[in-house]
Amino acid sequence: MTAPVFSEENETPEAPAAVPVEGLILVATPIGNLGDISRRALETLAAADIVACEDTRLTGRLLQRFAIKARLLAYQDHNAEKSRPELLRLLAAGKSIALVTDAGTPTISDPGYKLVREAAAQGTPVTAVPGPAAPVVALSISGLPTDRFFFGGFLPTKPGERRRILEEVARLRATLIFFEAPRRLAETLGDALEILGPRDMAVARELTKRFEEVTRGRIEDLARHYAEIETPKGEAVLMFGPPESDERPSEETLDALLDEALGRLSLKDAAKEVAAETGLPRKQVYERALQLRDGGAG
Repeated sequence: MTAPVFSEENETPEAPAAVPVEGLILVATPIGNLGDISRRALETLAAADIVACEDTRLTGRLLQRFAIKARLLAYQDHNAEKSRPELLRLLAAGKSIALVTDAGTPTISDPGYKLVREAAAQGTPVTAVPGPAAPVVALSISGLPTDRFFFGGFLPTKPGERRRILEEVARLRATLIFFEAPRRLAETLGDALEILGPRDMAVARELTKRFEEVTRGRIEDLARHYAEIETPKGEAVLMFGPPESDERPSEETLDALLDEALGRLSLKDAAKEVAAETGLPRKQVYERALQLRDGGAG
């Protein structure tokens, strides 16, 4: 998610007291509001021998804001394979390392899980200082079911791969959560409407910041809304409610509905109407309508 906006205030807070730490400690950092950082997180960052982070400049500003001096090492997607052996060597030598991400909880949609796995395998203690995580924050205020959810990280940028991912999870009986860039928001919601079928959803932006926004409604309504407005700012959290019914119409029922609709509507409109009536993904209904129109039994 988008990194937090740092205050330009001139006052420098008193440095937090250092507390004994050991091994690898995953430290959650704010996703937008610096007031969300915990006292324990600050104490851990102050005490660690090394702070491993995605962007040393961004994390450096966070540490400077709280008067923390620390040795920073970059650990992110582009250098993880080269940096991980050095971090593991330092851990094996008894150094303590605090792992942070630009915003939120480490290992959630970043490469940190491999460091955790290999550190644990070599006998290094691995602990966490919990805190903000954008998927959970967004879900908690979405108004969608929270008892079961699937987090898929960032959707692929290529349309074909994005649609494939949506097709894979379309029938999961859970709330689906994805990150998406603002410039692809309208296109992605169009794909979601076609593949996931009618259901409730929510779009969350600027979480914990001054202009936090959560838009709730039906996929079709939100797809139309974001197609009509200017591209919003800030990465979005997309949340799709679970399929609305487990009751799937039989093939005979689906074909009968399509035959009737095709007698008075275009192929596209017939598929749209039957998908809305049955709750089936529009792509599935369209493909069956195409088979019926062309005389195939499928």
